[in-house]
Amino acid sequence: MSKSPKPKTKPTPSQKPMMRLLKLLIRGEARRHQGEGSDTDILFADGSTAGFPSTLIAEARASGLVEEQGELLRASNQARAYLRRAAAETDEAFLTQHAEIETSAREVDGVVRRLRVDRDESPLASLERLKDRDGAAFMPEAAIKAGERLHADFTRAQLQPGVTASWEPRLSSRASGGRGGMADLTDSAVAARLAVNRALEALGPELSGVALDVCCFMKGLETVERERQWPVRSAKLMLRTALLALSRHYNPQPPASRPRTQHWGAPDYRPELWS
Repeated sequence: MSKSPKPKTKPTPSQKPMMRLLKLLIRGEARRHQGEGSDTDILFADGSTAGFPSTLIAEARASGLVEEQGELLRASNQARAYLRRAAAETDEAFLTQHAEIETSAREVDGVVRRLRVDRDESPLASLERLKDRDGAAFMPEAAIKAGERLHADFTRAQLQPGVTASWEPRLSSRASGGRGGMADLTDSAVAARLAVNRALEALGPELSGVALDVCCFMKGLETVERERQWPVRSAKLMLRTALLALSRHYNPQPPASRPRTQHWGAPDYRPELWS
């Protein structure tokens, strides 16, 4: 895939008026004439007229963003690439200021890729920063990972949005091939849907609801408490319990082996045999 050509110069402090000029010029050819002082008046294709500093016009020509033929001005092919890049830089600055960006390995269409993600988009990001009275993390790492896994399976299963009624209180009530069933799902989505079913069945009706609300539907704790008419600050306790139980479901402990029966006796000891 070919890359768009870049302007010969990098964006300067005059970027905003340059963007305004180019946005008007990409609508069609414009005609220039000398205005008052050092300004250049430009009649654009939509009939509007605007004045721009002559130095800005010269900079646009030197950068290869504007083509000039006599009094006619037109945006070059590089102008659109410049505008896209300038908009991307603005978005990047916004993300830097308002988001917590990190690089993370995520599965996309069955392939693990390195992606730049906003940690605050995680349904458990705010809970991860909660502390208990002693200053320790309120949510253990195992609970956070379990919640993220449930969220990932739920998303891959294509269950969002509008499926709350299908999951509570009955976890799997749709027949295969029916409306909303598994007939037209990919193998990955089917496997993820079964994984969600098993996880919710392991939690049971008492704990599955809060796990779904927070991890899958991304509801805040206050919203959960209000909708379920729970006492204040009870949702985080229920969620912690649910996610720790979910972690045990995802990471089952091996069954404890039964101790061997031993008997100690003298060297010439022989057990009595009953007929």
